[in-house]
Amino acid sequence: MIIRTGYTIALDTVRPTPMNLLLSVHPSREADLATPEIIAFDPPVEAHHHIDGFGNRCTRIVAPAGGITMSADFLIRDSGLHDPVVPQARQFPVEALPDDVLVFLMGSRYCDTDKLSGLAWSQFGGTPEGWARVQAIVDYVHRRLRFDYQQADATRSAFEAHEQRVGVCRDFAHLSIALCRCMNIPARYCTGYLGDIGIAPLPDPMDFSAWFEVYLDGRWYAFDARHNEPRIGRIPMARGRDATDCALTTSFGPAPLRLFEVHTDEVVETPAPALTRAA
Repeated sequence: MIIRTGYTIALDTVRPTPMNLLLSVHPSREADLATPEIIAFDPPVEAHHHIDGFGNRCTRIVAPAGGITMSADFLIRDSGLHDPVVPQARQFPVEALPDDVLVFLMGSRYCDTDKLSGLAWSQFGGTPEGWARVQAIVDYVHRRLRFDYQQADATRSAFEAHEQRVGVCRDFAHLSIALCRCMNIPARYCTGYLGDIGIAPLPDPMDFSAWFEVYLDGRWYAFDARHNEPRIGRIPMARGRDATDCALTTSFGPAPLRLFEVHTDEVVETPAPALTRAA
């Protein structure tokens, strides 16, 4: 399928403000772009691109005083398939994990494993290792937290989400990641586009989405504790230890949000009218 996606983000600035942006499709999906992905800046500014330590494509700018608007609109190809479900996927012992995967077993800013280890082992220590254990964690988090946009908190940790029993998609991801890491399952945070494709439209306003990936059987698999069902059309933009590594906009100075719009929709082609023969 073809998905049309993009955004418009406007920030207010009172002085020239350096910014780091993670607004591009992740390099692992760049080959799927059906049209160029270009970030338009209003007013125009010089932009520098680089790949960070987690493999994300970053854009650095200096926003001028008076504010800046960033926007993109592009087409990307997608398989149209649901997230893979592989119940037989095995959990590797820690000593068999690749070196670059080990970091995703460690506690991080929002995934405070030290506060959740006892809970994790008491809840999931008796579950089968591998896919079944991850799914048990996802089921638990899906039941434990109530989704509420009005309760969003940029400083909420996984442990705090567990105790408060409320959050947004990043909180569902953080709590799931922390519990997986407590069980020696490497888990990383993902953010990107996820439209209402193949499901009834959700009442919530369209936004970027957060989910997580676990390392099983030598590869990474996507899980989503907020929705807790395989979905179609995930388009990652950034991956990292938690939301700290995946902030879509980081400003080094005051830059309050003025406008935020996201769109991601399947492109449905209209069949050409049938030709009729003249009598």
